Amino acid sequence: MYNTVLVVFRFLVLVCLASLLVACGKTQAPPPLERAVKLMTLGQTQQAATQSYSGEIRARIEAGLGFRVAGKLTARYVELGQHVKAGQLLADIDPQDYALSAQAAQAQLLGAQTNRDLAASDFKRYKDLFDQGFISGAELERREATFKAAQAQWEQAKAQRDVQSNQASYTHLLADSAGVITSIDANVGQVLAVGQSVVRLAQDGARDVVFAVPEEQLNQLKPGQKLDISLWQSKQTTQAQVRDVAASADPVTRTFAVKAALLNSTTDHPADWVLGATANVFLPTQQAPLDRLVIPTSALRSDASGTSVWLFDPSTSTVKAQVVNVKGIEDNQVVIASGLTLGDTIVTTGVHVLTEGQKVSIFKSRP
Repeated sequence: MYNTVLVVFRFLVLVCLASLLVACGKTQAPPPLERAVKLMTLGQTQQAATQSYSGEIRARIEAGLGFRVAGKLTARYVELGQHVKAGQLLADIDPQDYALSAQAAQAQLLGAQTNRDLAASDFKRYKDLFDQGFISGAELERREATFKAAQAQWEQAKAQRDVQSNQASYTHLLADSAGVITSIDANVGQVLAVGQSVVRLAQDGARDVVFAVPEEQLNQLKPGQKLDISLWQSKQTTQAQVRDVAASADPVTRTFAVKAALLNSTTDHPADWVLGATANVFLPTQQAPLDRLVIPTSALRSDASGTSVWLFDPSTSTVKAQVVNVKGIEDNQVVIASGLTLGDTIVTTGVHVLTEGQKVSIFKSRP
């Protein structure tokens, strides 16, 4: 009897312990964490009436300078960025072969001159004999032909001497005009072909701003049109006049190059318009202002359902996902094509840590 009671007692104790364990395991889950977010109510914005493009200040005339004869480069007297004067010596090539050619041409000229002088003397003597009736007219004509041939050979030798002398002088590369060296294309010891560029010279004087525009803006630019220009560094502003629009697109960027002449580049603070300086070109548009919805890029989120934003419900202080279609991106803003309407309130920060139906609070910065 006693053992039976003991067994029953132990069974009841085990049942109580099991009940306590089950009760402990059924603790309620904590409510979702309420997060503080920044909100934005969508309103109307207008498309800008002007568009800005980045350009570069360049010289109106810039060309590569090379020797008019081939040879080995023996000396280069200028460096990148150096300002040179008109007629200044820039480089030399080995002149030995051309000096020898000039000497040979001079020797040929002396030989031709001797033959000419001898033929002239013979013609003069035979003419005197003809006048005295000692020789026939046919003999005089032969002597005259010999003299004319010698004269032509002398003129040919003289021209050849001049050509060789010019080629010898072409071994010195001189600056055509004053300007700045913008590129070094050859080094000492290099064998150069005729016309191969040694340095690139940007001539002093007028300056252009060169920029590229997409195809849809090409019809907004015409030669002679005036544009507003500002320097990126000094914020100085001036005007430029379009003088050339590329007839074909760049094969890589698919944009069209535009050259605009700076109207005050030589008189209005010319030191500020240095070569290679960055300038902003403001291109007016002919499109009417359009109403559109613009949101910051931080408000977008992507998941399996696509691109969406969190809509804020002020009545319940909760958020729900709303799929949107993006029309384009401008700087740090996104233009929305569909999915949102004016007056909607969206979350702009912390969108990747929220869940559907989560309760949020409005973030308030500390004073």
